[in-house]
Amino acid sequence: MLILGVRIQRPLLVPSKCRLRTRCNFSRLSYPYQAPQYVDEDCADFLPWLRQKAGVEISSVLSIGKSIYGRSLFACKPIQAGDCILKVPYSVQLAPDNLLPSISSLLGEEVTDVAKLALVILVHQKLGQASEWAPYISCLPTIAEMHSTVLDRFPEFFEDVTLHNFKHAYNLVESRAWISTRGVSMIPFADFFNHDGFSETDVLSAEFEQVSEVIADENYAPGDQVLIRYGKFSNARLLLDFGFILPCNKYDKVQVEVSVPHRDHLRAMKLDLLDKHTTPPLKGVNDFSSLGNGFLVMEVKSSSGKGRGIPQSLRALARVVCCTSSQELQDLATEATQNDGGLARIPLKNRAREVQAHQFLRLRFDHIIDNYNAALESLTHHSSLLGKHARRMQVARGLLIGELRVLESASAWLKNYCETLIVKDNNQKT
Repeated sequence: MLILGVRIQRPLLVPSKCRLRTRCNFSRLSYPYQAPQYVDEDCADFLPWLRQKAGVEISSVLSIGKSIYGRSLFACKPIQAGDCILKVPYSVQLAPDNLLPSISSLLGEEVTDVAKLALVILVHQKLGQASEWAPYISCLPTIAEMHSTVLDRFPEFFEDVTLHNFKHAYNLVESRAWISTRGVSMIPFADFFNHDGFSETDVLSAEFEQVSEVIADENYAPGDQVLIRYGKFSNARLLLDFGFILPCNKYDKVQVEVSVPHRDHLRAMKLDLLDKHTTPPLKGVNDFSSLGNGFLVMEVKSSSGKGRGIPQSLRALARVVCCTSSQELQDLATEATQNDGGLARIPLKNRAREVQAHQFLRLRFDHIIDNYNAALESLTHHSSLLGKHARRMQVARGLLIGELRVLESASAWLKNYCETLIVKDNNQKT
């Protein structure tokens, strides 16, 4: 059985106020094609070492080089879509269970798999060339800092190791490891792949064979950079965890906060109704909470379509918010009980109230859009910045533009939906 692997996401990590990776790159879509400038001599011995350590072929069609994105993987032979281009046995992957028993036995349950794997990296960094993993450790990039205090508990193992060293190791794991059946795993060679949001190529885990593998989703000629998809990540996620964004990222999303207004005289009744119809939250699924909620909105592809991209739970909340009598709320509760239990998931019978609910949402979206436009306008005042500051302004602008596209698509759909209902209502009256 193949299991999809994804890069580590923030909910699995120790919260931190410190983002460490400051290098900001754009995907290949931001630049014209550029072949590798030269073979990465620093890693010339890496793949032969990994092949010998694994006892099997890792890849006969990929080589390590450098591109505008840094260290990258390139096709060294023709690759056809459907070809297995890489197989890395679990036995040559680093995971938390590689931590020395004398260290792991002293760690409490609150220490995450990411921190444990960072300690594994630190141990082998300290061993230097004496480490059996030295050829891999030496190929890992230099990254900035991340906060932890776990080192203070093990001076006998980490003498002369600074907090900065641990921050570096922690960020290596955070930005390069993959979620796996062992918790998280560093997968040598596979972690040299760069990300393409349009790629359908993922790192897969074959549990029966005990290997991680990559299947090409398109053809590559020798010299082409081979890219994979780290996950279906928005630009906000990519920027936070990996330091880059993509133009026109189809996975962009915006969190929109909506709640029952405090001045609403039916607020208590509405909150109680919402609370009674709350289902246990699922990861990545919007739902109600008694104090309102943040709803993840994605781009609505067509203003005349079904509004896919705007969560049904958000539209349902708007219908509840716009009720003006206890009878309307009771009718919604009865309707939910008679159906699948979902509250206000179908259009209101009162068409004027249905329009009002969606106009309420549109006003909320338009307010957020105004804030985004103001933020973009403020960035134009920094157009004279140079160097890394100009680069950061460019990335910030790209992030805002992508999320603004999502918000404007939702607002356009809500406008069309309301206008369509008004026209139907007028036609029925005439």
